[in-house]
Amino acid sequence: MDSTTITAVLLGIVEGLTEFLPVSSTGHLILATELFGYDAHQWALFNVVIQLGAILAVVVQYWRTFWAVGMGLLRLEPLSIRFVRNLLAAFMPAAVIGLIFKHQIEGMLGSPLVVCGALIVGGIGILIVERFAKGGEPSGIGQLPLRQAIGVGFVQCLAMIPGMSRSGATIMGALAMGIERRTAAEFSFFLAIPTMLGASTIELLGQRHELAAGTTGVGWSEIAIGFAVAFIVALAVIKLFVAYVSRRGFTPFAWYRIVVGLAAGAWLLNA
Repeated sequence: MDSTTITAVLLGIVEGLTEFLPVSSTGHLILATELFGYDAHQWALFNVVIQLGAILAVVVQYWRTFWAVGMGLLRLEPLSIRFVRNLLAAFMPAAVIGLIFKHQIEGMLGSPLVVCGALIVGGIGILIVERFAKGGEPSGIGQLPLRQAIGVGFVQCLAMIPGMSRSGATIMGALAMGIERRTAAEFSFFLAIPTMLGASTIELLGQRHELAAGTTGVGWSEIAIGFAVAFIVALAVIKLFVAYVSRRGFTPFAWYRIVVGLAAGAWLLNA
């Protein structure tokens, strides 16, 4: 196995492990760039496509939910309609703000020190929310009020800062608004589908000329390997994560973020 294939496998594992945990997959991929020493621009398309592998894991894990919602929409069932309404309402703030500040966001992606700071701040934020948030009664996404869905959508925008974590922002925002743990985690998973599909589509359109010319840097075989690895790992993580946080909460992830942010920051400053 050559070094390029090994890097593809490692990055696929990083993406699969961190995409749905409140620790920031983008931040970890940026830090991995510094640690492994590879060309970030060469692997940019790879990092976009393997996110779709993580999305596929959500679809496979919750296919019964999506099937039920789809059938419910055909029958115009209120609960299914509210499910889709809440996802779209939560998606819209990131879609609008992401397009407006696209260039500023891309500028932050090149700064691993921003990632370190965001990991630490986000970890402290998780500790605060875990300390003071009051858990609500178990409910489904279709049962949430529209205002809560929109609120989660605006909180998700914090994840435009690399290292802040999309899943961390949405889950903690949901908990702070009184949504119980399991529903908060699943809302974050489902919200990832339109959010990441939208971001990936924009990135792919931005690289359409490189795709047409075959100058994307990393071959499609490596992309396929990373996609498959991210899918398999993310599928396992989703199952374990929901079971874990339902019992023990998010505090361990907060301390992990703080330790990694401090360690990586010290290493970068001394490198």
